[in-house]
Amino acid sequence: MTTTISETNLLANTFIITFEIVFSSLYAGIMIDSFMISVIIPTYNEERDISKCLESLLAQSYKNIEIIVVDDGSMDTTLSQIKKFPVKVLTQPHFGPALARNLGASKARGKILVFVDADMTFAKDFVTNLVKPILERKTIGTFSKEEYVANMDNPWSRCWNINKNLSKDKMHPDNYPETQDVFRAILKSEFDKVGGFDSVGYNDDWTLAHKLKTQAVNAPEAIFFHQNPDTLTEVWQQASWIGKRKYKSRFVALIRTSLPISILVGLIKSIYYKNFYFIIFKTIFDLAVFISILKSFLPGYSVVK
Repeated sequence: MTTTISETNLLANTFIITFEIVFSSLYAGIMIDSFMISVIIPTYNEERDISKCLESLLAQSYKNIEIIVVDDGSMDTTLSQIKKFPVKVLTQPHFGPALARNLGASKARGKILVFVDADMTFAKDFVTNLVKPILERKTIGTFSKEEYVANMDNPWSRCWNINKNLSKDKMHPDNYPETQDVFRAILKSEFDKVGGFDSVGYNDDWTLAHKLKTQAVNAPEAIFFHQNPDTLTEVWQQASWIGKRKYKSRFVALIRTSLPISILVGLIKSIYYKNFYFIIFKTIFDLAVFISILKSFLPGYSVVK
């Protein structure tokens, strides 16, 4: 059986194309992993969650990362727990998460910064998928809509999502847009260009988008899990922090979180969702916000958490 010249050429071309595909795939993988990513985590009294967060990050499929933890004046065992892991540790007095993130970014060696919280854990391809649109030059920064509730079986966690009109297992509604103001990952050069985050309280992670005049773009399949407050103490603390954000009208916000409105809304939603924890939750949550708003009228009021 003889092989014609055309058949020989076809075999040769097939071999060349196959080689190019394999080589390109390997080269792309090498190039992607050649970019160092700096993951920055601010902590303040996170002794319960920080170890799980760090274990999750150290198990990422993307290996060329440095993890920077900035402790923001914790008064529990957070700092001693962090030091058990092979991560860079920075400390500062209790200035708040915005300045903690900025400090971490100033010491970062990566070309891309990833900002996460201590009460998060991550699927193994989270970092890979989160930075992919940036490495493909489609955007300067990303976030992920695939943010799930880590403790959805906790009754106070479920109440938290009821209060936000969300299903018990998701942090975003199904119709959430493809862009948002909060960056989960961003080019360091763009971050440095505007001087990082402004320390304005609860919404400080929105300030980057406002200064850059652009939004983060959704990164598909960047899956991660986030803890909701799961005790009434945590609900109170987080709601107090939320109450420190800027309002278009603090007087309107005071009315919305006043006790009569709180009880009415709590009762209606408790009946609708058949969850009678919610009326307790709503009263505690709104009272904490209400007190924080009242305090904002006092001289010397601080927005730091």
